[in-house]
Amino acid sequence: MSLDEVKGLLKDAETRMTGAIHALVEDLAGIRTGRASPALVERLSVDYYGTPTHLKQLASISVPEPRTLMIKPFDAGSIKDIEKAIRASNLNLSPNSDGKVIHLNLPPLDEERRRDLVKQMHHRLEESRIAVRNIRRDVHNDLRGYEKEKLITEDDLKYGEEELQKLTDKFVEEIAKHGHAKEKDIMEV
Repeated sequence: MSLDEVKGLLKDAETRMTGAIHALVEDLAGIRTGRASPALVERLSVDYYGTPTHLKQLASISVPEPRTLMIKPFDAGSIKDIEKAIRASNLNLSPNSDGKVIHLNLPPLDEERRRDLVKQMHHRLEESRIAVRNIRRDVHNDLRGYEKEKLITEDDLKYGEEELQKLTDKFVEEIAKHGHAKEKDIMEV
């Protein structure tokens, strides 16, 4: 074991941290802004014949107008289940259905609702930062364990710790960038 093992641990950490960022991006896409976006509802869980299923697997979702979503179920029999899931969600939207498609009109967000959404978003950002720090801690413990077992040298440990910190800083900064962009979208009137 040597520097290659340290680099392998760092590569694994980078992969896991990238996964945390990917999860954050998907999570932030589900937070409403002033514009309609299919991501707002596509991960909504619908009780489809007794099985919780994401809406994007049951229907096509489009944006015919900036503040309107159109949901066209693949199975017309699922329209009531989809409406029920939308009403039960915390989106505060009322579905309008003609029996074939569901229209969701997104009213403009008021200042208080925008601030609540920003708070939600900051909570999710902090969860992502915690996930990245937990990955750093796990890899750091592995590095120290390897050094204690004499599988890597003290210099390899120092190199690994420095590179791990650079990696962590890079991903925490990326989380902040995603947060700033989303906050700008939410607060935009």
